[in-house]
Amino acid sequence: MPDTGSFQLPHEFLIVGAAVQTGLIDEIKNEPCTLDELAVKTKTDRRALWTVIEALVALKYLQYDNETIKLTEEADNIFFNPGHGEYTGFSFMHAYNLIKAWIQLPEVMKSGKPVPKKGVPGHSKHFITAMSHHAQKSASQIIDYCLRDLPAHPRVLDIGGGPLTYALAFAKRGARVVVLDLPEVVEMMQPGLDPALPVGMVKGDFTRGLPQGPYDLVYLGNVCHIYGVQENRKLFQDAAHELEPGGQIVINDMIRGTGVMPALFGVNMLINTPTGGTWTYEQYQTWLSEAGFSVAPWCEVGGRQLIKATKL
Repeated sequence: MPDTGSFQLPHEFLIVGAAVQTGLIDEIKNEPCTLDELAVKTKTDRRALWTVIEALVALKYLQYDNETIKLTEEADNIFFNPGHGEYTGFSFMHAYNLIKAWIQLPEVMKSGKPVPKKGVPGHSKHFITAMSHHAQKSASQIIDYCLRDLPAHPRVLDIGGGPLTYALAFAKRGARVVVLDLPEVVEMMQPGLDPALPVGMVKGDFTRGLPQGPYDLVYLGNVCHIYGVQENRKLFQDAAHELEPGGQIVINDMIRGTGVMPALFGVNMLINTPTGGTWTYEQYQTWLSEAGFSVAPWCEVGGRQLIKATKL
């Protein structure tokens, strides 16, 4: 049934998001400081900054130590302590940035076109952080499912795997991994990648082609919803061309028709992409069969919906 409880302005979320985007949280983490010092460092209006800080103190993100403002222990764990159970990092900033596009949904409905991208500061970093953080919870179970029935030390192509969560998990299980992602993502992530690991990163756009195989597995983690019917059909055909006979493709994505979230996420893709959406299992089955795959029933692994298909 409809949920009128969600008809509320998310005050806390918007205040914390603004504190991150203006650099307030980073500045205080680097060095606790006074209100006047923080106004200079963040280039914000003193009255506006004081008002927001008072709200963050009331919400228990910040605290005063005499005249100095600093993070609370709880906030430090949330933002900067990966080993803590409440840690999120700044992954929530991806949703914060999306809100600015979502409020333009009426215009999108009239035009049928996505909201123009304006280059939100830190957006790529926040998006990568969000994808990595959320993927870690289910990565191990998904890797087990993907590698089942494959040879030892399989060759894996991880398309759109720039956050490296799955690539590192594949490598830990003995796979040799090629990650294909956009140049800006590779440039962001590659410097921190251990060169001793069997993981290589390739700059590219999968709509134009894939790195040459052969591979035992092509993994698509949250990729297919970004594009439409024609792009996905071509992607599956290209994947089949680079796979060994008997090789597999695994799609990790929301499947339309299985619940509320895939339908809601379809609206997100309407707002943010020219052709993207969420697709039914029957659509995936048709596209994969056309590309020469035998398609297994979809299943849920680690809270994610997966479709596995084998090249005939």
